[in-house]
Amino acid sequence: MIVSLGISGLLTRAATAALRTLAPGGRGRWERENYAGRAVELYAGPAAALAAAVAAGRVRPAAGVAVAVAGACGAYDDFAGTGDPRRGFRAHLTALRGGELTSGAVKLFGISAAGLLAGALMKERAVDKVLAGVVIAGAAHAVNLVDVRPGRAAGTVLALAVPGLLREGPAAELAAAATGAAGAVLPDDLGERAMVGDAGAHALGAALGAAVVAGAGRAGLVAHAAAVVAAAVCGERVSALAGARG
Repeated sequence: MIVSLGISGLLTRAATAALRTLAPGGRGRWERENYAGRAVELYAGPAAALAAAVAAGRVRPAAGVAVAVAGACGAYDDFAGTGDPRRGFRAHLTALRGGELTSGAVKLFGISAAGLLAGALMKERAVDKVLAGVVIAGAAHAVNLVDVRPGRAAGTVLALAVPGLLREGPAAELAAAATGAAGAVLPDDLGERAMVGDAGAHALGAALGAAVVAGAGRAGLVAHAAAVVAAAVCGERVSALAGARG
């Protein structure tokens, strides 16, 4: 567990520093305006996604793939979806029916597919495989939903993952992968110097979901699947109301 925690935390900081130095595509590409109009950096999100994927992958390769895909889909939205006013699954699915593949649709299908694949590889029984996939993909989405103010996404992951460190085996190791990355980005996130963006939020959520899957039985999977589905439904309603008012 200590190794997973260290790999995740240290690699997040190292990758953040490397991206800040290299700034692929120019520094302007890596800057955004936050809710308060302050300029913040996006380096921490992809760095946390990479670190959490590496740390999770050494424990459960399927979990590492799910985290990596969630981070990649989130990064695509961060950089390709900038300025798209559409929010919620319904809006993106409506656009898809009209022949437009939005960055939100890429996230929806990419993260869902990766979550279901990871769940299928991490569990043995068919029902558990599906429930596990819902938990991993749903957790990725749920953490992204709370990422509306500095520190919300990373803080939520820490609050939910730290108790998992008290478990044993793969569940604790995967919880450590999520904890290390979230803890590494939290100070800059809270200080409004950086934001984790969709890349970081989705990847950290997927790592958290994988930790739950690794340690949960059927009853636990049902409870967590119900929770993330409820969060998605609530988020969809909020998005719909915001769109109607906008």
